[in-house]
Amino acid sequence: MMRGASKLDLLIVSPGDHKIIYQDLAAEYAALEPPIWAGLIANFARHKGCSVDIIDQQAEGLTPGDIVRRALDDRPRLVAILVYGQQPSASTQNMTMAGEIAAQFSEHAPEFKTILIGGHVSAIPEPTMRETACDFVCEGEGPCTVDALLQLENMNDPSDYSKVPGLWYRRDGHILNTNPAPVVPEKELPATLPGIAWDLLPMHAYRAHNWHCFSHIHDRSPYASMYTSLGCPFRCTFCCINAPFGSAGLRCWDPKFVITELDLLANRYRVKNIKIADEMFVLNERHVLDLCDLIIERGYEFNFWAYARVDTVKDRFLEKLKKAGFNWLCLGIESRSNHVRAGVVKGQYSEEDIYDTVQRIKNAGIHAFGNYIFGLPDDTCESMQETLDLAVDLNCEMANFYCAAAYPGSKLYEMAKAKGWRLPEKWHDFSQHSYGQLPLPTETLPAGEVLAFRDKAWQIYFTNPRYLNLILEKFGREAVDHIAKLTTYTLRRKHAAPLRVEPCLRKDATEVKGVSV
Repeated sequence: MMRGASKLDLLIVSPGDHKIIYQDLAAEYAALEPPIWAGLIANFARHKGCSVDIIDQQAEGLTPGDIVRRALDDRPRLVAILVYGQQPSASTQNMTMAGEIAAQFSEHAPEFKTILIGGHVSAIPEPTMRETACDFVCEGEGPCTVDALLQLENMNDPSDYSKVPGLWYRRDGHILNTNPAPVVPEKELPATLPGIAWDLLPMHAYRAHNWHCFSHIHDRSPYASMYTSLGCPFRCTFCCINAPFGSAGLRCWDPKFVITELDLLANRYRVKNIKIADEMFVLNERHVLDLCDLIIERGYEFNFWAYARVDTVKDRFLEKLKKAGFNWLCLGIESRSNHVRAGVVKGQYSEEDIYDTVQRIKNAGIHAFGNYIFGLPDDTCESMQETLDLAVDLNCEMANFYCAAAYPGSKLYEMAKAKGWRLPEKWHDFSQHSYGQLPLPTETLPAGEVLAFRDKAWQIYFTNPRYLNLILEKFGREAVDHIAKLTTYTLRRKHAAPLRVEPCLRKDATEVKGVSV
């Protein structure tokens, strides 16, 4: 491989600007998570014999100019800007900063080739090429494309680009692309993506979500997040998880490999708070139970959280999960209305199933986390209020309230483009917490009302005495005080509109209907 005057083969940049994404919540309340895909691709390239470094912009507090100056010292053959998020929708909100970084390289260090990789760019590669001053865009998950690029003797010769799968590039004023890159087969995951390059990350800088540490609110670091599987077999209309993978599906690392990563985190980095970032962790019985057994055998005292679905949480999982340290399970409940859920292809479960699943999670000593979405296509003021009633009634230890958004790579994005619905002006305004966040309208509600409903519903939930009593009972006064301080912050919203029907805490919603407190 020709290296020329380069000192480094690959420089990986993880872009991020918490201030524009989370507003005032960035300083204390938002998590600061290690960039998983940056670590995976760095370790992949290193095992291929390449020299690699990672820049985590947010964790290191760097400007785009600082990043270019670092690159001038490293002189990499390739700069990979990884526009992956800590959950699928977060890829898009990082695109604004990714574009700024690419522009800085184009203006001040054009000798370095830049490639954008991630869920957002894989979903809309050609528009990304048109609007971003990068040399390449990757359509796919990344490793195969990066490897093929680094094997080129002359990365400036477009005639060689046909050898690189999943590559979008410019030639003679035209945007061209090669054949799609294959995903890494499941059986090859441990060899091809052999874990995260933790040693290249500023591990001291990361902190867990505040709620993840309600029982030890002032001890959120050290912290790590990791995958044990990639992708999701489901096809929810609002989700963009499978954009870099090409189709729905699930690939799991062997639990015997996953435990080696956990060994490293526990013994070298003293990490206890860990997020399992799999979009669908509680699904494959053998995968979950075998991994739990390995954790239990070692006697680790991890504090995990992971995603599940109402229709995948089985009793046989729960005892093992709790014993292995899975203290939180996050459920995508989305809406109380079967009709609204059906409209976005979200499962076949009933309201009774939701209550039953939350109850069984709580009975196992695991904290329940409910995710809810306001403004799905079939939502009305009444159905959104019913979803808030459900959330209050379930009284999970944590809840997220989202607005429906058309993330690139989702069916909702295709619908929004086809119907000409207005989308956020800047990519970072796809963040649920940004000033310019603009959700989708519904058939009966404008976007501004959906946004205002969401923000007021959030305030209702987290100031509800019944919820605060639950937190006091389970986590103590410090957690309650932390939440009380959090509820004094008000997100500034450009597009919020006056509500014709205000969300409210209905009297009947405070009554217990099958979920013990």
